[in-house]
Amino acid sequence: MKKPQPLGSILAQTLKGLQLEVPLKTYSIWGAWSKIVGEAIAHQTQPRAIRNHILFIDVSHSTWMQQLQFLKPTLLGKINGFLGEPLIEDIRFKVGKIPAAVTPLRERKQEREVRLDRKTIDQIEGLLQNITDAEVREGFKELLMKSAILEQSRKTPKQGN
Repeated sequence: MKKPQPLGSILAQTLKGLQLEVPLKTYSIWGAWSKIVGEAIAHQTQPRAIRNHILFIDVSHSTWMQQLQFLKPTLLGKINGFLGEPLIEDIRFKVGKIPAAVTPLRERKQEREVRLDRKTIDQIEGLLQNITDAEVREGFKELLMKSAILEQSRKTPKQGN
């Protein structure tokens, strides 16, 4: 009679035999979504499904969908970097309902207290000057401003901790 094997190794062998270990690994993206793509993008997006190495993502608005098309290579790199291997080959975006993220009151208060300096605002506006569509420009400006505020708040020592 064989020596009993740990359940974990039996499960791992079974998953490998069924060729399910790669797809299961890719679903770890859901739990780490905001860590992978950043808070600003995570608030506007939600992974929906993975089929044939394609990640389908719901996006809050068509403006965001358009801007994320430009960021697709970067997002693919971040996602596959998180997974440790190139398991996702493409990303497809679709406008869909995004559940409202609950930001703790303390974090929201800190976000309001951080102010951007004139130089940073001018840099952001310079980046946006060639975008002719007003709705797209405003959406991207909001994204860049929030991203800059988040970066600045990370660099600023927290008070009261």
